[in-house]
Amino acid sequence: MADNLTKPARTVPQQLLSARALRLGGRLNLIGLDIAGLARAEPPSRSPPMLRLESGGVAALFSYGTVVFISASTAEQEAVLRQIEGRIEDRLDTAAVVATEIELGPNTGIAGDRITIKDKSPSCLIAIADALAKNVALAFEEEEVRKLLLALEPFTGDLADTGRLPMNRRRMLRTVGHAFRTHRRLIERVEVKERPEFTPEDGDAGRLCERLADAYHLKKRAKSVSRKLDVIEVMTSGLAELINAQRENRVELLIVLLIAIEIGIWVYESFIRG
Repeated sequence: MADNLTKPARTVPQQLLSARALRLGGRLNLIGLDIAGLARAEPPSRSPPMLRLESGGVAALFSYGTVVFISASTAEQEAVLRQIEGRIEDRLDTAAVVATEIELGPNTGIAGDRITIKDKSPSCLIAIADALAKNVALAFEEEEVRKLLLALEPFTGDLADTGRLPMNRRRMLRTVGHAFRTHRRLIERVEVKERPEFTPEDGDAGRLCERLADAYHLKKRAKSVSRKLDVIEVMTSGLAELINAQRENRVELLIVLLIAIEIGIWVYESFIRG
């Protein structure tokens, strides 16, 4: 008896599920998508579309150009990506990726890059996929906005210091054009306030959504991106107006020069040469 009491308690093996969220492009066209043909997945019964793969993993598809894989093999991920390749609009050169781990445990919690849930029911997996999709989408938008602000800073700095537009007009036009293109890409942005469709039988999935949104600071980050986009729009619009004004001034100056040359020729022909 004493020997049994002194034996260490048997530890329950830890079960971890891998999760990857990929931002592939500006938009993913889901209209008319043959879900049943994707890696021989089962048709989804809710929104967003969630595919249950043969290995037991899932793939969730989001219209803002994002796919989330949970406990899916590399081959299954590649198969799904091949099937939806033609439906990705405004494809990114390099996909934005966020990876995390899902642990099955007695309590629900979020710590760093690990999410703990009590069970891997479809509703819980959808809640996690929704949060991861928004997280990677916002991470992409934050990086795009950061690069735009860095590109615009030299022009605005020169304008503030000298009061004149930079001499490298072509580079400035390319930067403004890139800013407009990025702003257009971010028009199809993720709406962090939208939530997946849950039924009363889904239990704590709704509360899990809220906890994940708080853990990833989704609402705060979305507001920050929106404010920065407004600033970028004002900056690019102002630069575009200054460029147009500079061009009009040059055209007016050219017209004056042509008139002056024509008058000079007339004077020469009428008085000097005659």
